[in-house]
Amino acid sequence: MKVLTAAQMREVDRRTIELGIPGLVLMENAGCRVVEFLSETFQPISGQRIVIFCGKGNNGGDGLVIARQLFTRFNPVSLNVVLTDIPEENTDAHANFRMLSASGIPVSDRWSGGTSPASLVIDAVLGTGLKGPATGRSLDAIRQINTLFPLAKVVSVDLPSGMPSDTGSPSVECVRADYTVTFTAPKISHVMPSNCDAMGEWRVDPIGSPPALFENDPSIFLNLTEPRRFRRLLGRRAKGAHKGSFGHVLVVGGARGKSGAASMTGIAALRAGAGLVTVCSEDPPGFPELMTQSLGDDVAAMATGRDVIAIGPGLGTEAKTVRLVTEAFSACAQPMLLDADALNVLPKSLPAPPALRILTPHPGEMSRLTGKTVAEVQADRLGIARSFAMEREVTLVLKGQRTLIAFPDGQVCVNPTGTPAMATGGSGDILSGLIAGLIAQHPGDVEDAILAAVWLHGRAGELGAAELGEECLIATDLLRYLPGAMRL
Repeated sequence: MKVLTAAQMREVDRRTIELGIPGLVLMENAGCRVVEFLSETFQPISGQRIVIFCGKGNNGGDGLVIARQLFTRFNPVSLNVVLTDIPEENTDAHANFRMLSASGIPVSDRWSGGTSPASLVIDAVLGTGLKGPATGRSLDAIRQINTLFPLAKVVSVDLPSGMPSDTGSPSVECVRADYTVTFTAPKISHVMPSNCDAMGEWRVDPIGSPPALFENDPSIFLNLTEPRRFRRLLGRRAKGAHKGSFGHVLVVGGARGKSGAASMTGIAALRAGAGLVTVCSEDPPGFPELMTQSLGDDVAAMATGRDVIAIGPGLGTEAKTVRLVTEAFSACAQPMLLDADALNVLPKSLPAPPALRILTPHPGEMSRLTGKTVAEVQADRLGIARSFAMEREVTLVLKGQRTLIAFPDGQVCVNPTGTPAMATGGSGDILSGLIAGLIAQHPGDVEDAILAAVWLHGRAGELGAAELGEECLIATDLLRYLPGAMRL
């Protein structure tokens, strides 16, 4: 699913209108989509006490449509409309203001009801056109929504008022929504932390813009990972398949006393469906299903006959490791995933990779790779991940809340699954194994295999946390809940 900036959304609206669908129709459709959501979620609407806060722009125009539709279709117990400013003449919002007035619905310019028994508050004050913090009467409305209706559910139109559209960084003050209904496509604030945490439950509804206007536009580079993209990778296997049909993964890691990390990567690759996994470590792995091989000095030789290489878990950072990783990066013809110690010793100046290279850093490792502080990495995760992947010609999986998968062509996917319960040692080793295992099975669909692995990893964590609690989940529990995650 494409994720749009405010400017990209305005361009989609402009082109839609140019194609022949008037802006007034788009606004009517947007209001109707919200009313449909309300009627599904808060039955019976006729029994609700509703307050609708509207601004003077297009977001407010959507709110005016909602008010008219609720009044004429459901006649709720009470309906109050607060309009912060009269919309400008000759705009779609003003046309809806006139229609609302003609319907006989009273409109006030400020809320004066004190503490209200309202059961439902609709926030349609500010939308994606906001530049800078909310001020004036718009800010007053935001504060009223947040403070005067403690028992009401708050539904925001497009995005919570006061929230910037194009960033995950929070604004000074914005509406605290229980639900958000947005249109056509999600915006950056819907999917990136920490703004994504302030949306409540959110959904995207179509209002008439042809999907071809944005889905096929390569300049729109941010995407939200959805299972429908990779579901086909998890389908039934051919009845005549055998272990050789699903690839052979080589895990290089596990220095003396650190074999657990490499073992977890290996068993995760098997759980993901790889036919064979060999672990090269100095101590034997702890799972009988894993084949073993001595940890030598030549990864290219060790990788003979293997389909995918995962290097780094528990490998150590000695001088021989630096040489091993550097040579492997340049010499191996197979797809290679680099994690943990392989990232810690990887030179900052890298040659062009001869084949697919996947780097899976957490923010601390990304700090070392880029020379930026962790705070700088976290402040611009999207920009830094995208630039790094394009400049180094690698696929980058930047781990953390809303893990980012950045590809060399500039496309970036944000993963919506995961939980703080996964903040435990070994979770990254499991992810490395899932990625390697799925690539081994689907060498012709490596991008989707990576997206699937990251999504399944996070979903398994969510399922595990729901049953075990956020404190009790450990890394190998993710494999226990992986089958549930795969039942899409």
